[in-house]
Amino acid sequence: MSGEVRAVGTACGTTVARMTAQRGGGNSSKGRGDTASDDYDDLEGFAIAVVREEGKWTCRPLSSEALGSLSVADTELRELRSAGAVFGLLDVDDEFFVVIRPSPSGTRVLLSDATAAIDYDIAADVLDRLNVDIPDLDPDELDDVEPWEEGDSDLLSDLGLPEPVLGVILAESDLYPDEQLGMIAARLGFAAEFAAVLDKLPR
Repeated sequence: MSGEVRAVGTACGTTVARMTAQRGGGNSSKGRGDTASDDYDDLEGFAIAVVREEGKWTCRPLSSEALGSLSVADTELRELRSAGAVFGLLDVDDEFFVVIRPSPSGTRVLLSDATAAIDYDIAADVLDRLNVDIPDLDPDELDDVEPWEEGDSDLLSDLGLPEPVLGVILAESDLYPDEQLGMIAARLGFAAEFAAVLDKLPR
């Protein structure tokens, strides 16, 4: 891990460490190919709306349904009706993350692992929005495939997260999604607000 990314990730360290411990420890043994998002209640993870208005960051949870549907997440973010920047950070099932940023001209999206579209509806929704085909891979072989991102890796640049730095965070595929999202929060300056919301969520 680069020094810059390691540094920006420390602000969420306590919350992320607690969440990792609740999963049972290590980083790199995430299982794939045996989970689907047919039932939203079966999905673990979190969906958080982030708003920057008049120089102040605020975070609030989205509904559990937002984890299973891009359209639900998009609608809930748009209903915030903030005059400032609004985007969503979704950790889906501790397997991958999605960044969603609505705008008048359309919704910008980023999916951390395109192979997740084989198992998860919301990941498939993202690829459909991007006009990208779902990867033609055997679900039984997903653990052996190196993940790759799809989407707009420049969607947070104007807020202080340039594409190269986000690219480094995305490349840390041995980390859990909450750890990667914690790095994004720290880099943009809302680590405390992000951690406060996570601490209140049932785990």
